[in-house]
Amino acid sequence: MATPPLAQSPIGIPRSRVRQLMAASIGNVVEWFDWYTYSFLTVYFSSQVFPKTDNPLVPVLSAFAIFAVGFFMRPLGGLLVGAFADRFGRKAAMTFTIVLMGVGSLLLAVTPTYAAVGVLAPIILTLARLIQGLSVGGEFAAATTFLVESAPPGRRGLFASFQYVSTTIGQLLASGLAALLASTLTEADMNSYGWRIPFLIGAVISLVGLWIRKGAEETSAVAEEIKKGEAERPRLFEFLVRYPTKAALIVGITVAGTVAYYTWTTFLPTYAQQNVNFDKADSLTVSTIALVFFMILQPLLGMLSDKIGRRPMLIAFGLAFTLLPVPLLSMLTNSFSSLLLIQCVGMVFLGCYTAIAAAVNSELFPTRVRAAGAGFPYSLTVAIFGGTAPLIGTALKDAGNSGLFPWYMSALALISTLVYVFALKETKDQPLS
Repeated sequence: MATPPLAQSPIGIPRSRVRQLMAASIGNVVEWFDWYTYSFLTVYFSSQVFPKTDNPLVPVLSAFAIFAVGFFMRPLGGLLVGAFADRFGRKAAMTFTIVLMGVGSLLLAVTPTYAAVGVLAPIILTLARLIQGLSVGGEFAAATTFLVESAPPGRRGLFASFQYVSTTIGQLLASGLAALLASTLTEADMNSYGWRIPFLIGAVISLVGLWIRKGAEETSAVAEEIKKGEAERPRLFEFLVRYPTKAALIVGITVAGTVAYYTWTTFLPTYAQQNVNFDKADSLTVSTIALVFFMILQPLLGMLSDKIGRRPMLIAFGLAFTLLPVPLLSMLTNSFSSLLLIQCVGMVFLGCYTAIAAAVNSELFPTRVRAAGAGFPYSLTVAIFGGTAPLIGTALKDAGNSGLFPWYMSALALISTLVYVFALKETKDQPLS
């Protein structure tokens, strides 16, 4: 039986697909640069924003708790901004999210110390993270659907991979800048003012992302019909009422992916510092090298999924993260090569998920509710499992049970693997409806 042709962009063929990629990707770089800067610099600013205690892990735990709180705004962003994107278009939604992220980053840059204003310092920090969480949740809902809807026939996996290419570039810039500052400034300078510099840069470059996104072309035909009064606006929870099974399926797909992603790309340097006394500056350098490798993998794996399908890739990822976290993390030492090898091995299999997550999620829903349908259940799962991964890992270390964390990761990976094998149908050849 002949494979049905893939649909073109819902409105038509964009004048420049490269420009579409740039509009989604560059704005996404800004979003994730700001988001990840917080994680990489937690070890420096936590002692400034929170009260000092005898246990040095307490301020770090407090900072990671706010990191998790920011994640819990992501489902709200996925729902509200996703619904906005379904009603008024992907382009308008992406403009809104980049402005929000710039405001949140500026707030972080000017957050006063606990010594200066007391409890107001962590309150301002929390507010900034709530704003950023709302923005990031909405960014995934709008940008991923925009990327997939902009793709030519047979290239949705490739285009979707740029979601994590751009995410990784933002993370890479954050990691690289943090490593540069940590290696050129003294620890005292990093603690006092150095950690503010990347947040200020993020606020400035958000304006660049805003300018680039103004040149994007709308991809949602339904949004255009709504503007003309030719179609009824989708209701806020229409995706859940009409497609509850697909919403639940996204939760199952995402559980393993989000824990593995935030552990391997974000928390692993801190995990190494906590468990094997890894040097702070060296851990940031290792993370930067590993992220370059990870970024290169994304389009290659996205193209592979366009040939062999989404399910085989997800199954490979799920099996690897069911079996590998315990032996890999038990091999971790304080040597540079040890952390680099462990991080890169994990990223090979992690890429089998990240390269195609946007494609799989978007392919499950019709255009009318695609942004909210893909964005809300994904962001909710990320908030519950991804955002709490650093907090759980640090709390287990504080309780003297750090060895349980890789088992926790493997258990969640097993759940998602069962979903990939028994519940997920192949979507790569289904036309976008």
